Amino acid sequence: MTNIAKGLEGVLFTESKLTFINGSEGILTHLGIPIQEWAQSSTFEELSLALLNGQLPSAAELAAFDAHLKANRAIPEKLVEEIASFPRTVAPMQALRTAVSYLGLFDPQAEETSEAARRDISIRLIAQFSTIIAAIARSREGQPVVAPRSDLTHAGNFLYMLTGKEPSAEQTRLFDIALVLHADHGMNASTFTAIATSSTLSDMYSCVVSAIGALKGPLHGGANEAVMDMLDEVGVPEKAEAYINAKLDAKEKIMGVGHRVYKYFDPRSRVLRDYAEVVANKEGKSNYYQILETIEKVVVDRIGSKGIYPNVDFYSGTVYSDLGIGKEYFTPIFALARISGWCASVMEYARDNRLLRPDAVYTGATDAHYVKLQDRI
Repeated sequence: MTNIAKGLEGVLFTESKLTFINGSEGILTHLGIPIQEWAQSSTFEELSLALLNGQLPSAAELAAFDAHLKANRAIPEKLVEEIASFPRTVAPMQALRTAVSYLGLFDPQAEETSEAARRDISIRLIAQFSTIIAAIARSREGQPVVAPRSDLTHAGNFLYMLTGKEPSAEQTRLFDIALVLHADHGMNASTFTAIATSSTLSDMYSCVVSAIGALKGPLHGGANEAVMDMLDEVGVPEKAEAYINAKLDAKEKIMGVGHRVYKYFDPRSRVLRDYAEVVANKEGKSNYYQILETIEKVVVDRIGSKGIYPNVDFYSGTVYSDLGIGKEYFTPIFALARISGWCASVMEYARDNRLLRPDAVYTGATDAHYVKLQDRI
């Protein structure tokens, strides 16, 4: 009997030096460096360059990369006008998918697939994703689009374009950490989709638009928004234990809990949990954190032995909410971070490219014959 790996679980199709995950022990590393160290000591800009280069950059390399990002933040005015013309009811991920595809029309290198061209395009996409997403958010809310600034960090500039106000150093650092934690995560669905598109020798914009489409699905990118819906449904910390016990008794899915890879705590969730607690208490928004804390305890006590623990989405929504970001923009912000991983993985796979073409086990009829239309019942 043929064994089928549903969801391609456990199937190895390539090699990578970018990200390592040990799900049973809750380990995540980029270039061999633990994610906790990246979050504590690095920045999104540095991690993005490290992923593209496959190694830690020198100070001079990082400075040049940062300058390149800042110089490429602006998007074509025609694209700004197009985004402003989108219906305000359009879902942000729909808008992002369309905007990125449209952006490619203005790039003279768009059709080039050499490594040098892919790298140039990757840097522009990393820089411009933040401008596009902020423009989508501002336009949907009937506010004027805010132009990027070149004197702010990548994280700080996004928050500025989103709100129209310069963020504090603490807000900037918190958002930067969130971007670092989401920048890459191995062969997840969107990264695999980008690679599959790239394997046909398609262009980088097509790869990224494909990845956006995969991330848009609620089984991949929408869990942190669903966690916020759950918190609003619970309402107050005093109701959290009974609420979650009822969900577990009914064998219902708990949003932000469980992961295809991790059978222990997602290490990214541990980092975000600590920051969520600090921010929630400082901002006087401790209700959300207290609810999450209670839910985590009940979940770990009741189903932790089955390898089901909170994942990165469990706390990320609370962090974004405390930064004043609406939950409808949580998944686009996921894309804002993951663009680095997508581009780096596409470039890495392209160096030893092979067209992805899996097979399926045929289970249909084997002895059928064509019946003329007029003779069909």
